[in-house]
Amino acid sequence: MSQSFIETAIRAARAAGSVIRADFGKPRGVRFKAKTNPVTDTDLNAEKAILSILRAEAPSHDLLTEESIQAPRRSEYLWIIDPLDGTVNFTHSYPFLCVSIALTYRDDPVLGVVLDPLRDEIFLSGKGGGATLNGEPIHVSRASTLDESLLCTGFPYTIKEKPADTFQIFERLSLRAQGVRRDGTAALDICYVAAGRLDGFWERNLCPWDTAAGMLILAESGGRMTDFSGNPFNPFLKEIVASNGQIHDQMVSLITPAERPA
Repeated sequence: MSQSFIETAIRAARAAGSVIRADFGKPRGVRFKAKTNPVTDTDLNAEKAILSILRAEAPSHDLLTEESIQAPRRSEYLWIIDPLDGTVNFTHSYPFLCVSIALTYRDDPVLGVVLDPLRDEIFLSGKGGGATLNGEPIHVSRASTLDESLLCTGFPYTIKEKPADTFQIFERLSLRAQGVRRDGTAALDICYVAAGRLDGFWERNLCPWDTAAGMLILAESGGRMTDFSGNPFNPFLKEIVASNGQIHDQMVSLITPAERPA
């Protein structure tokens, strides 16, 4: 991975992080894309900060962001951006959120940067180069059973329309794991699995900007990702199971239990 691309991604993430830090605790211009899915002026201003850098440094590359309409593809390179993952948290001054920036080549992630601007933690990976947290190598945990595992999940914005499926899976895994958390930012949750702070994560109804950067960081830290059925993951899938690898099949078996004959 080009060092210039890495430096550009870090600079863009830190520019957005500065916007978020300045506004944290005083959200402005809160609007709702859906009943439980807000967007704020901070989301939009953080996105502008990122795009101004990427358009200057990589003008021929395509851009896909959460808050903007996707233009027709022109390039084999695509930047996938979430300027503020955890907007609900942000509007409540709950300090768990991040900036997520990925670069894909022919839809294969080759660079991932996830910045927690409130803790000044930056997770980084270039394809084939391992994963780091603030420059130090990270690796997934060694937990081998769900009984000893700390898991995390997220609930889709549509949960009030179809709660049963979400809560059935949550119950099955909660009864097996040592603990289950729900933090409200998929990108950062995946990075926590990569760093060994969590052992596994699952969620559905996700978008590419939720997973593309974290996906590479987790892969380069020794983790594993699939969809709910155990099939290979890509950032354009809507569901993810992410783990340290050792507990992965155990998670999948409870998320999508095999049908038993009557």
